[in-house]
Amino acid sequence: MALDLAALSGRIARARTEAGLTQAELANGAGLDRTAIAKIETGARGVSALELARIATTVGQRIEWLLTDGPESVVAYRVRRDTSSSLAEINRELERLARDVEFLAEQADSLTLAQRDPWEVPRSLAEADELAARARHELDIQPNAPVLRLAETLSPLGLLVFVSDLGPNAADGGTVLLAGGGVSLVNGASQLGRRRLTAAHELAHFLVADDFTVDWRISEGAESERTEALFDRFARSFLLPSSALTEYWASVSDEGPRAAAVRTASKFQVDMATLATRLTESGILSREDAHRVRGVRTTQADILEYELLVPYELERQILPSVYERAVLSLYRGERITAERALELLRGKYEGDDLPPLATPNESELWSIVN
Repeated sequence: MALDLAALSGRIARARTEAGLTQAELANGAGLDRTAIAKIETGARGVSALELARIATTVGQRIEWLLTDGPESVVAYRVRRDTSSSLAEINRELERLARDVEFLAEQADSLTLAQRDPWEVPRSLAEADELAARARHELDIQPNAPVLRLAETLSPLGLLVFVSDLGPNAADGGTVLLAGGGVSLVNGASQLGRRRLTAAHELAHFLVADDFTVDWRISEGAESERTEALFDRFARSFLLPSSALTEYWASVSDEGPRAAAVRTASKFQVDMATLATRLTESGILSREDAHRVRGVRTTQADILEYELLVPYELERQILPSVYERAVLSLYRGERITAERALELLRGKYEGDDLPPLATPNESELWSIVN
């Protein structure tokens, strides 16, 4: 298959821009003249394999990613996105995750992401609640049960939830729809309750088959967008079904509003802002009383006194276990190197954490030699 020089030059120029580099900076990192980079990006000059490897390293991309366009949803999104926006980091990380997940889905039998028929986009608050109830039912979550271990809970739907600390000024999260399944990335810089709300919000995008979406300040700045507001409602309803919230709040309300808020937020693992909004939506508290709940902060003393759940949930850096298992299975089968395995595992593992490889016995070695 002949190399498409025009497509390659476009990918190099785009990768440089997304990495925030000038042509001179890319040239310096790749050991080339600036004029050579300019010619490469316009297609006026070819590029050797060694030069391409150096360029890929400088822009932080794998060399094969400069040779292919990647998932269709990523390509489609590039057409309409502003590459100079402050969302560049989450855009780049989502693309990396999408490519890696598609690679693993192709290579590892343990990672199967089937296509799903999209659900209807909710057009009203009632429809958002119905969508949340439907999602809980499909995931076999009991009506009054809290949704815990979100990353593991959502993977049977084909949605792989990753968490990475992108910094306090980055977007809350984003989702890429793949040929089968999808990938969501949640900003680990947010507080736990907000991370969980973001993951639930991204689930809504996945269920209605939005191809590539990035969400900024979930539940705070999205109210001007009707669909985003309804996805916020879906997220709150998914994590805090009205019936479950009403029943539990009634069981702890005699301890006083502050204690009830602390206990309820802990049980359902939501932040106080989400709890306060949902208490109002469910008709449990007035806006004035809910506003006071919003200001409650859970303390170390509360955790001890009320014996609150302190979960290992959506940590600031997390990979779905099905993704980790797929990487390790390829490594055990010696289909990827230790270096590639560690790259796919995104800093969560060190070399000593990888499983030992089986040593072939003498008969196996002779069968290879002969």
